[in-house]
Amino acid sequence: MSMELMLLLASVVFGIVQIIAVSHLQSWQRGYRWTAGSREQSAAPLIGLAGRAERALGNYLETFPFFAVSNLVAAITNTHDWLTLWGAHFYFWGRIGYGILYWANLPLARSLVWNVPTLGILMIVAGLLWK
Repeated sequence: MSMELMLLLASVVFGIVQIIAVSHLQSWQRGYRWTAGSREQSAAPLIGLAGRAERALGNYLETFPFFAVSNLVAAITNTHDWLTLWGAHFYFWGRIGYGILYWANLPLARSLVWNVPTLGILMIVAGLLWK
C-alpha cells in the first residue's frame, strides 16, 4: 500500500475519532437522555469546547471528500510522485493541526493552518494533472 493510501486510511480514522469525541462532548453538554432520545425538539447550539469540536468536524467533513477522491484517483492511475506524497502529508497533518488549534480556541492560528490541508489537496491534483 502506498504512503498516500496509508494517509487516507489514517484520515478516515481521524474522522471517526472526531465523530466519537463530538458525540461525547455533545452528550456531556446536553445530557445522555437527549442523546438517547429522538432529537425531534430543537436544541440550543453547542457552546465552548463542544461547539468548537462540532465546527471543526464539520469543516473536516467538507474537505475530506476532495482529499479522498484526489488520493484515490492518484492510486487508480498509479500516480505517485513528490506532489502526491507531500500533498497527502500536508492534508493529514494539517487537518490534525487545524483540529487541535480549533479545539484550543486559537482562531488566527487555526485560520492560517487551514491553508495547509487545502494546499495538500491542490498538490495532489497538480500531481495528477502534470503526470
